[in-house]
Amino acid sequence: MVKLDISLHAKDLKNVAGAFKGTSDPYAVITHMATTPGTAPRVLGKTEIMKNTLSPKWATVIDAGEYVLGEPMKIAVQLFDEVRKGDNKSMGSATFELGEVLAARGSSKARKIKNSGGTVYCHVAKSHGSGELSLKLSASKLKNTEGFMRKSDPFYELCYQRDGAGSLTWDNIYRSDFIKNNLSPTWNEMKISLSVICGCDMDKKVLICVYDHESDGDHVLMGQVETSVNELLGGGSLALTKKGKSTGTLNVKKAEVTGVEEQVQDEEVAGAVVQERPAAPAFVPSAAPSAAPPAAGGGAFVPSTQPAYVASGRPTFADYISDNIYRSDFIKNNLSPTWNEMKISLSVICGCDMDKKVLICVYDHESDGDHVLMGQIETSVNELLAEDWLALTKKGRPTGILNVNKAEITGVEEEPEEEEEENQDEEEEEEVEVKETPSFVPPSAEAGGGAFVPSPTQPAYVVPRRPTFADYISGGCELNVSIAIDFTGSNGDPRRQGTLHHRSSYGELNDYEKAIASIVQVLSTYDKDQMYPVMGFGAKYGGVVRHCFQCGPAAEYYGVKGILDAYKETFSSGLIMSKPTIITEVIQMAAARAAQSQQVAQSQGKQSYTILLILTDGSVSDPAATAEVLREASAAPLSVVIVGIGNADFSAMQFLDDCAQGEGDIAQFVPFNSYRNHGVE
Repeated sequence: MVKLDISLHAKDLKNVAGAFKGTSDPYAVITHMATTPGTAPRVLGKTEIMKNTLSPKWATVIDAGEYVLGEPMKIAVQLFDEVRKGDNKSMGSATFELGEVLAARGSSKARKIKNSGGTVYCHVAKSHGSGELSLKLSASKLKNTEGFMRKSDPFYELCYQRDGAGSLTWDNIYRSDFIKNNLSPTWNEMKISLSVICGCDMDKKVLICVYDHESDGDHVLMGQVETSVNELLGGGSLALTKKGKSTGTLNVKKAEVTGVEEQVQDEEVAGAVVQERPAAPAFVPSAAPSAAPPAAGGGAFVPSTQPAYVASGRPTFADYISDNIYRSDFIKNNLSPTWNEMKISLSVICGCDMDKKVLICVYDHESDGDHVLMGQIETSVNELLAEDWLALTKKGRPTGILNVNKAEITGVEEEPEEEEEENQDEEEEEEVEVKETPSFVPPSAEAGGGAFVPSPTQPAYVVPRRPTFADYISGGCELNVSIAIDFTGSNGDPRRQGTLHHRSSYGELNDYEKAIASIVQVLSTYDKDQMYPVMGFGAKYGGVVRHCFQCGPAAEYYGVKGILDAYKETFSSGLIMSKPTIITEVIQMAAARAAQSQQVAQSQGKQSYTILLILTDGSVSDPAATAEVLREASAAPLSVVIVGIGNADFSAMQFLDDCAQGEGDIAQFVPFNSYRNHGVE
């Protein structure tokens, strides 16, 4: 379950103001449409009115409430032209399904206006945490943009930076009232959610733009400044610039954050709770300059320097851009500073590869935000653990020494060895040989085919960090869905009516087929390519029980129909439905694929997430081994949904709930019979 915020803008709307009445003043009303019987539409909110424009960029952010994965959540966006004297005029409407918007690249979608001209753009963002910023701003000595004998009418906009389908863009999230004929205005105090302005990251960049208001809507930029919530909280003044030239000063008269709560680490993901387990290195750097670097304007290094350092990680994108992941406090007037001890997850600083390069930069803090580099050093976590000091340089020249006063790693867990054992108390099940002429035989791992038999003691995946599903999907990730089907003998002979795999001659779907059709149909909203690998487990080929084999002759199948075709073709492969019920290998296979997909996606600047859907008629044969494999797989970008088919006693699946108390809670068990008449939740 995720809380969502909606923002809108439109382009090339049809002017409905009428002849000789100027240009329309559009606003939007957002309504949550009823999707289930007995519910009524609910107005979520409306935007502000934009005067004299047919391409409005509304600043109002609408709280959409809670979104549940898989449940349709449609909104209607109705556009109106405000008429001061008389009824407002319709400018058209468009509908969006928020799940589709969230899954789209940049979490944005466009829709043509029905029965009218123009396009509406909808952006959805995950709501982060709590807290509210109260802000009161004024300006002084603004540069007048009006002509002779006139003064500008200034207002300001707050903008945040987001990924706009492949490139970073600034979106306005607040617009003040304008103040007439005033070059030193004081605007009213405003309040805005921290989630909206910065995603609760108070060091994230925020853009403040001051405009001269024009009645025709073509407002003129007077100046702008990049800042952050933390910098605003520090008070003082910010220099406004335009094309590199000073155009005035923005004064922070009040900045206050209230209502911030400590964030719970666990996030609900597809019915399961995912926990991040950071291993935190701690180190306390200090600096002892051996050669004073020049100040920004040249000359001697002045005592007013206020050093701060920034640690930057190296993501695996092709361009290898360094992203800052930590910023220390600055220390005033000190050329041999000792900064406070900090802690950071190994996953964040180096992806748990302690030989990976890390860049540490020391800056001279400037109040206008244009900090001056004093020196930098490329190092690694292992080097920080081993060395007492590091040499800082700038343009190839030494500029000082960075002393490592403390560096230690805590919280790193050793991977437990998994013991290979088979449950000797397994309930006796009949083997069912399906004697049909084989149209194909699932390829074996030895033959280089699609089957996968991972070593119990050597997992085929090593993934250091587990982001949550909500983080992936709100970032426009690529979702992958894998299917695993139980072919053990306890399902009964598929040729006999009443058994779980029975194939009706009248075209009626059995429960396995119904579960596949209903669940995959929901998940397909987020899977862009609609290609699904289908695996089986619990069948015997060539006298050997296989716990992970490829269903059908192809590695992947398109859509629900393709999955059902692969399922049906498996019964023509000469299988013997056997025992026991072991799902550890399909989980390991899915985790390996999830890790590989994520690596490929990251190399392209994207994200990837995998959902494994396991369909089984009974409890697993070894709950302890399954729980351990789930715990190991919890590092991968993977969620596991296990669906119980039939009327068996699934009480032994309680072990999955027990996992919720520990670290392997990536799985959720659902008995299909409990939901078959109520849709998929």
